[in-house]
Amino acid sequence: MKIIIVALLIMFTSILSFDKEVNKVEIVKSDNGFQLLRNGEPFYIKGAGGKGDSKTLAEYGGNSIRTWGVDQWHETFYEAEKYGLTVFAGLWLDQERQGFDYSDSAAVRKQFESVKDSILKYKDHPSLLMWGVGNELDLNYTNPAVWDAVEQIAKFIHEVDGNHPVTTTTAFIEKEEVELIKAKCPNIDLLSINAYAGLPVIRSFLKDFGWDGPYILGEWGTFGHWEVPKTKWNEPIEFTSTEKAELYDKTYKENILTDPNCIGNYVFLWGTKQERTSTWYSMFLPDGEKTEAVDVIHKLWKGEFPKNRSPKLDSLQIDFKSANSSITLEPGSIHKAIVYTTDPDNDDLKIVWEILEETKDKRTGGDEELKPPAVDGLIVKSDNSSITFKAPINTGAYRLFVYVYDQKGAGAHANLPFYVKQPDVE
Repeated sequence: MKIIIVALLIMFTSILSFDKEVNKVEIVKSDNGFQLLRNGEPFYIKGAGGKGDSKTLAEYGGNSIRTWGVDQWHETFYEAEKYGLTVFAGLWLDQERQGFDYSDSAAVRKQFESVKDSILKYKDHPSLLMWGVGNELDLNYTNPAVWDAVEQIAKFIHEVDGNHPVTTTTAFIEKEEVELIKAKCPNIDLLSINAYAGLPVIRSFLKDFGWDGPYILGEWGTFGHWEVPKTKWNEPIEFTSTEKAELYDKTYKENILTDPNCIGNYVFLWGTKQERTSTWYSMFLPDGEKTEAVDVIHKLWKGEFPKNRSPKLDSLQIDFKSANSSITLEPGSIHKAIVYTTDPDNDDLKIVWEILEETKDKRTGGDEELKPPAVDGLIVKSDNSSITFKAPINTGAYRLFVYVYDQKGAGAHANLPFYVKQPDVE
């Protein structure tokens, strides 16, 4: 009966098939690792995740877009076909940390049924590269039954689609998850791992944990906000856009390209997103300007920098102190901030400053956050690369942001946390 139902579903959705032929994707063993083949030709994933401009991604040497849920597919597949990109088709599955119970068989079945039609609709799309069943289902979870649900969907995919591999994406990697996926998910063809500061140890961890198969990096980029030094009031200190670019370059060359079991990667985040700050993971500024990390990716993928280089930002200081100083200011006191920045093309730079309250909307797992409000009226004087400003009146945590624009589509950024309080009485 199950086979009949699957066959009927395929027949019913045949009217949704796409005009172009299916591009067959497979993973094969190479001399020293693994290789992804697309229509028999080697295909190393040079991908990005996010809602940024697909045209720019293609022009900069990218070949794949990662999605997280079915709601993103229509637009992403359209853009991918238009610009010659492939798609990591992510199927969002609800997470235990958000209240989903994987011991509730009815809820699991309902979730399974909810993704079937989308799988059948897109399985023959010429831009489809692979399927991703769930994202970070292991984050703060306790119920291993989640992997049974992953296997149920992965098995269904293989029953209806023999042309594309299936993966599931984990939040970094732990020995227990590797063992559970190997035991419970035989239809998972490769691992997809989200990794930031821990990326350099993935290769050795996988070996120690008994995974000798292929994998991709589902997300990688700057260090996570949970992985960096903190101020004395426990707020994370963000790298400048230049520091991030240097990190992207080093990580890609030393830890990604060097592992023959890694068959590709998706840099994060191609676009903008508020997560602790609006710039933390964003490779583009809120108004769309590319940053130096995008230039680095262009060079890594195409062998040369783009014609218009992004500004470099060396440091941001308040009263000649950096973020590591855990700067405290008295309410209403006057201070000077300065940014040290240059442009490789000697473009005229426009510099914009703003002071925001520290975010109170702090979530986990990439859940949507709201940008905190700006505090207006604090900048007393500005001469572009420096400002004189007045500390806020209200006690609390704040951040000074600076955005540097070359006025040709590129920019740089930095921010510096500070705390406003009355001086300690000795």
